[in-house]
Amino acid sequence: MTAKPSPQAAPFSQLPLPAATLANLEQLGYVNMTPIQAASLPVALAGRDLIAQAKTGSGKTAAFALALLSRLDARKFDVQAVVLCPTRELADQVAQEIRRLARAEENVKVLTLCGGTPMRPQTVSLEHGAHIVVGTPGRIMDHLERGSLALGSLNTLVLDEADRMLDMGFFDDIATVARQCPEERQTLLFSATYPDGIAKLSQQFLRKPQEIKLEEQHDDSKIRQRFYEVDENERLHAVGLLLNHYRPVSTLAFCNTKQQCRDLLDVLRAQGFHALALHGELEQRERDQVLIQFANRSCSVLVATDVAARGLDIAQLEAVINVDVTPDPEVHVHRIGRTGRADQDGWALSLASMDEMGRVGAIEQALGREVEWQPLAELKAEDNAPLVPPMATLQILGGRKEKIRPGDVLGALTGEAGFSGSQVGKINVTEFSTYVAVERGVVRDALRKLSAGKVKGKKVKVRLMDE
Repeated sequence: MTAKPSPQAAPFSQLPLPAATLANLEQLGYVNMTPIQAASLPVALAGRDLIAQAKTGSGKTAAFALALLSRLDARKFDVQAVVLCPTRELADQVAQEIRRLARAEENVKVLTLCGGTPMRPQTVSLEHGAHIVVGTPGRIMDHLERGSLALGSLNTLVLDEADRMLDMGFFDDIATVARQCPEERQTLLFSATYPDGIAKLSQQFLRKPQEIKLEEQHDDSKIRQRFYEVDENERLHAVGLLLNHYRPVSTLAFCNTKQQCRDLLDVLRAQGFHALALHGELEQRERDQVLIQFANRSCSVLVATDVAARGLDIAQLEAVINVDVTPDPEVHVHRIGRTGRADQDGWALSLASMDEMGRVGAIEQALGREVEWQPLAELKAEDNAPLVPPMATLQILGGRKEKIRPGDVLGALTGEAGFSGSQVGKINVTEFSTYVAVERGVVRDALRKLSAGKVKGKKVKVRLMDE
């Protein structure tokens, strides 16, 4: 079910909260609820499981913190709530916020358990007892395995930024933690987007959850289509003009043939673009590597045929370029539908020669409207700097076979190596290799530090994957 929050701001005082909590909220400057708080707090306080769509900065922390605090018995020195977060930075922020909101209660102890810091002090703190634990999935799992964390008294499990945790490869870790929690508990899941993994998580670990999606105002179509007329001999060069003009972070460029894919890849690379190609002749391992680099934003352009791109689902895709017009209007609709997903806008840019005008006509019929044409001559580079992807990918030799988990890699980068969680992107663990996206500006530093340090207590071989 989708809840539409009421437009007028509702005060916290209308919630069934203790007077001391309301007085503390007022002192902290919390008067009116944000839309996500107004929509989710009544449900959460009633004890229902919840899936809520909420971005960072929307006030979601207070939404789940007030719910878990309302069920807490401070006299009982057992862990009664666990909040799972993707990174140490977020866990620290969340723990701080919960402490502020818990000031109305006597001595509520909130403990942060994250990788990249020594285990021993955390174990000692747990021995002294805690009410609420906030941490990253891998480290919480480590404590559960060692028996230093017991969840027998837990009544609330919160998955914060669940989509980012799934992105980082934490599905199995989340599942392991959830299975160790009592069945009679409340589970609150917060996520900015709804990738497939969210449905899988909710089916396995939530009980009849209420879904809250805040209706954002959108125009009818989030995909903006433009057509450009080209001569056959300028077609491939025009792709570079489009990229430099629109400057999308990630672009999927469709060609009708494998040969066209190869030719376009050569042209784009000669123009200095970070481009990769996907075609039928790639082995599965090469195909996986190409897709990992594109999905984690280490490559600006993926050049593909329709066959090669079958089943491809990239979460953030700013543009689709039709290098050739497809003879099948349905395929055209399918191609451009890959951009403008979730709450993002996307460009669908098509190049058409005089010979392809019949195909464009068929597309107009399928769409039920005329397409918009723009002159190629008007494409100007918005910025003369080359288009560079924000991330780069490091390949670590060692994967599931060596029992490497995403948390081990994140811990190695944010612990010893000293990088922040926000500089680390997607982590993919395959059978024999692990791929981690790192901000391009610090990737060489990350390569050096990972090579010199250890992952899971062992030295590892690391290389920078660059097209």
